Amino acid sequence: MNADTPESRILPFIRRHTGEVSSIRRTERGFSSDLTALVDCEKGRFFVKAVRNRAGGRRTSLIREQMINDYTSPVSPPLLWEVEDDWLVLGFEAVQARTADFAPGSPDVPKVVDLVRRIGGLPLPPVAEHWTETRWDRFTADPAEASLFRGDSLLHTDINPSNFLIGSTRNWVVDWAWPTRGAGFIDVALLVVQLIAAGHDPGDAERCATRCPAWHQAQPGAVDAFAAAGLRMNRAYAERNPEAEWVKAMVSACQAWTDHRGIVVS
Repeated sequence: MNADTPESRILPFIRRHTGEVSSIRRTERGFSSDLTALVDCEKGRFFVKAVRNRAGGRRTSLIREQMINDYTSPVSPPLLWEVEDDWLVLGFEAVQARTADFAPGSPDVPKVVDLVRRIGGLPLPPVAEHWTETRWDRFTADPAEASLFRGDSLLHTDINPSNFLIGSTRNWVVDWAWPTRGAGFIDVALLVVQLIAAGHDPGDAERCATRCPAWHQAQPGAVDAFAAAGLRMNRAYAERNPEAEWVKAMVSACQAWTDHRGIVVS
C-alpha cells in the first residue's frame, strides 16, 4: 500500500477499532470524502468514510453525517466508531446490498419510494434545527418562492441511485452528507427528477411521488417553484461544467419535468 494514499494514512488511527487490516477497497463513489472504502479486518468488515481533518466543506459534511446518524437509524446503517485526529474517520456497519435501479419497470422503484416516504416520517432532530435548506433559494424567481421551501422536515437532499441500497431483507439510504431542515416535499421532488433521468415519463414519476405524504403536504405553488429552481440550478452547473454528462442529464430531466407541468423557465 502506497504510503502517500489515504488508505495508508488512516491505518494508525483506526487500528484500535479494526485490529489488523487485511484490505481496504475503495468504493466507486464518494465525492464528499477523501476516502470511502470497505475495510476488511480482524474485527470484521466496516464501511469507512475519511477526510483530512481540516476546516472546510468535506469535514463539515462528515461532521453532519456523524451527528445525524443516531436519528436516521431506521433507514441507514449505524455508525459503529469514529476517530478524530489528523484524519476524521467514520466506521459504519457494512451492509450486504447493491445500489438501486431507478429504471422504469425495476422492482427497486417501489422500495426506493418507500425509503423516501420513510425519510419523510423521521422526526426533525435537535441537531438539525439550524440546518436550514437554502441551496435552491438563489435560483427562485423571488424571495416569496424561496419561502415555500422552508419547513420542519429532515431532508436527505442527495437523492440518487447510488445512495439507495437494496438488500435481501432490508433496504437503506446512505450518504447523509448534507442533511437539512426544510419542506418535506423536497426529497420527493428530487426523486421525481432522478426517476425522469432514469427514463420514466414525468407523469409516471409524479405518480410514484403521490405515495409519499410529504408530496401532498406541499404548499400551493411550491412544487412548480422548486421544479423551476432545479432547472435553473442545473443549467448553472452545466455552464460551469460543460463536460459533466451527469449534469447534462439533470438539465434534461428538469426540463422534461417543467415542460410536463407547463412551466416556462427563463
